[in-house]
Order: sequence, then structure tokens, then C-alpha cells
Amino acid sequence: MSLFWRIFGLNALVLGTATALLLWAPVTVSVPVLLTEAVILVGGLAVMLVANAALLRWGLAPLGRLTRLMATVDLLRPGQRLPVPGPGARPDAGHAPGRGAGPGDRAGGGGGEVTELIRTFNAMLDRLEHERATSSARVLLAQEAERRRIAQELHDEVGQSMTAILLVLGRAADEAAEPLRAELRQAQEITRDSLDEVRRLVRRLRPGVLDDLGLVSALTSLTEDFAVHTGLYVARRFDADLPALPPETELVLYRVAQESLTNVARHADARRVEVRLCRTGGTVVLEVTDDGRGVEAVCEGAGIRGMRERALLAGAVLTLASPPGSGTRVRLTVPVPAPGTPPAAPAPAVSSSVPLPGSPDHDRPRPAS
Repeated sequence: MSLFWRIFGLNALVLGTATALLLWAPVTVSVPVLLTEAVILVGGLAVMLVANAALLRWGLAPLGRLTRLMATVDLLRPGQRLPVPGPGARPDAGHAPGRGAGPGDRAGGGGGEVTELIRTFNAMLDRLEHERATSSARVLLAQEAERRRIAQELHDEVGQSMTAILLVLGRAADEAAEPLRAELRQAQEITRDSLDEVRRLVRRLRPGVLDDLGLVSALTSLTEDFAVHTGLYVARRFDADLPALPPETELVLYRVAQESLTNVARHADARRVEVRLCRTGGTVVLEVTDDGRGVEAVCEGAGIRGMRERALLAGAVLTLASPPGSGTRVRLTVPVPAPGTPPAAPAPAVSSSVPLPGSPDHDRPRPAS
């Protein structure tokens, strides 16, 4: 039944009931109208209006649900759908995994136009989510390619130049007399510190240890570097039986951990951070938990939205919990590829994992035990 005939039928039902009462009920209207008759007529009108409003609310309930979903839908949280009303539709059709029916989801079914509108809206969400995931993947892969290029240039150009400067300063300091020698040694130390900073930037731009030694070693190096620069205590909990993951998925896990630790250093006011990587059923779960102050509501800034976009790239689910005064927990759940799935081609490695000329070997990240 179309929406027009549905509303027409509801109004006809109310008016027909009122006409039947006037025809068969022992009620008459005098001229002039008596007070008791006026009270009866006004009461009947009120009953008609209430009944009409209730029936219209029931009939238009699917449109209300559609409006609420349209106002709150977020393409970075895929899976939000409305159940298609009508016979033959599954009770849970259109719901995201783990999402129960809302207060209005069990209201009566909709008319033909409403059902078609909900189907069209759900199909539009499917298309938009697919296009958003595809475009986000292209953007993120382009970003990683640009990071790789910049890291390579920093390593090959800036690193080599600064190494040459170090050698020249060292030779000049050996031949110079005091107090010029002390000044040259000081310049040499400043240059060495700058070289170390360039190496750190290269590792942040493109973690070569991820390509060379794997995800666990890369996260170990990341947490060690984080602990050194922030002074926070970092606890690691890495399972030993982690499955093999595609390079793109490992990069997503690494970047989410990196952004989570950056947020802890900037906003959490924490003293302890725990990074956990484990296998749970058919998924790999990354958790970054701190004991900071937490927030009343998780603010969806650029960092968090960037993590959600990376989660879409790996088909993962990102959840954030931040009870006030109890710290913040970032949880990324990544599906494990089925056995026999052909692995994706690995991204070209950058030689940033190799120490720059003139840098000490002990700074090289070590595999996790």
C-alpha cells in the first residue's frame, strides 16, 4: 500500500468510526446547542484527534527512523542500516554487527514508498561506504608512498651531507688550537644531534624495521623510542603465535599504535602505557591503554578520524573507550586472512632501517625476544 492510501485509510477509519457513533448512538444536537451536547461533541473531537495522531505516528514511524539515521550516520563507522519493513524481511536486516534494534525499529511496517525509500537509502550507504573505503585506501597509499620518498631523500641527501659535515668538523677540530678547537667540538656535537634527529624522522616517516623484521619488532622499537623521549613506562604484551598478516594490514596496526602513543604523550597526562597485541579467534587485536585522566567524551579530532580511515583500509573495527579518570583504551580488531588467500605485494622498503653513515650501531632497532 502506498503512503498516500495508507494515510487516507487511517483518516477514513477515524472519520468512519465517528460517523457510525453519530448514526447509531443515542446522541442528538439541539438548536441552540445545549451545554451537555457541546461537551460530548468536543470530547468526541478530542478523541478523534488523539486517535488520528496515534495512527499517523504509527504509520510514519519508518520515516522517523530514517530521519534519525540520516542525521547520525558516519561513513567511518560502516554497517549502520535500517531494517526494511514488510513481510519477508529479516528482523535483523540492515543492522550493523553488534547493534540491536533501536526504540523505534520495531514499530509497524511502512508503506510501499517508505519501504522503497529505506531500501534506496541502505543501498546508497553501501555505495558510499565502498567509495569512501576505496578513496581512503588510495589517499593513504599515496601518503605512504610520499612518506617513503621523503624518508629516502632524507636518508640519501641530508644524512650524507651531515655525515660529511661531521667528518670535516672532526678533522678541523683535530688540527685547530684552543679555544677554536672547543667551538668546533661543540659544533660537531650539534651536528651529531641533528643527524640523530634526522634518523628519528626517517624512522617515523617510514619504519624500515617493519619491512625488514616484522610487526612485533617494529612495535618494540616504537615503544622503546616513545619511552626514551617521553619518560613514560611502557608495558608490552605481544603474543608469540601471531598469524602472518599482509603488509598493508601490518602498516595499519603500526600507524594506529603510533598515533595512539602520540595522543597519550600530548593529551593523556599519563604515567603508564600498555601496548598489547594478541590473537583472538579469527582476529588480531591491538590495544593501547593508558592510566591518564581520560575525557568526558572522546573528541573525534584529525588523529582519531585518521585512525578510523586506516581501519577501513584493513577492514578493521576501531573502538575507543575513555571513562573519566580511568584513562583511555584504543582497540583495533583486524580480521585474519583466510588460509590460501594470496598475499598482497609488499611495499618497496626504504633503507631507513640501516644506520646512517657515522651513526652508532647500537641505535639500530633490535628484534623482540
